Amino acid sequence: MQRMLDVSDDVRAEIGDDEADRLLTGENSPGSYDCTSCRTPGDSQQERTSTVLFVGEETAVLAFAHATCLPSQVVQVPEEQLQGAVQSITGGEPAAPEEPEQAVLGVTSGLVLLEGELHPALVVEPTGPIARPGATSGGDDFLPLLIEQGFMPVSQVKDVPAALNGWSVLLAMGQLHAVLQPGESGGQAAWWQAHQPLHVTEGWRAAANKTNKVLVFAAPVGSIGRQPREDLLRDALDKAAANGKLVTACMPLAGT
Repeated sequence: MQRMLDVSDDVRAEIGDDEADRLLTGENSPGSYDCTSCRTPGDSQQERTSTVLFVGEETAVLAFAHATCLPSQVVQVPEEQLQGAVQSITGGEPAAPEEPEQAVLGVTSGLVLLEGELHPALVVEPTGPIARPGATSGGDDFLPLLIEQGFMPVSQVKDVPAALNGWSVLLAMGQLHAVLQPGESGGQAAWWQAHQPLHVTEGWRAAANKTNKVLVFAAPVGSIGRQPREDLLRDALDKAAANGKLVTACMPLAGT
């Protein structure tokens, strides 16, 4: 049976015309699926469905989403994140690591008061030190790497940071999906992507939709922690800034 699938030109280029045609005719695509965006069931025989291709360095995973949640697209993701997704899908046991487990980025949402106005913000803190690719010293290069990308170090949390060109925050169906950065061959790639969409408060979403901008604060491991209240989160941000361990950027909101 013909599927109500959308296969973008980018996805078709990656998987080839033959595979794309097999998907469209239903030969190689599921009727029912769990949407990769909102995680609720979908049916490609009954509703428009997007093909979303997640591509790592060595692995590619084809997923499906309601067309109302996400358009058909190719999304670049870190290889280790994609391997984790494959293991969760297949139920396989992860291979024994040859190296220490890599740090992942933790993201917290909250409202931050700046210049007399509440701004939607994301606070990014890794679970461990982030080394520069190829480095063997074992140091933490998280902030220097972000500063090279255009993030600005601050000693006080008081001003709205400058816009960071090419970056954006992806919100779909009212939930947080990813922070996108400029891709190597144009377009955007996922700098951080939620394993499952993150819930944000009504107040956060309303503020984001009002300004169409999101403030992003980033700090090295151990600088912020998981704070249960926004006032405590703000205190932690102020302390990190005073200690020279905070960088910021302003990014446009993509989606609603």
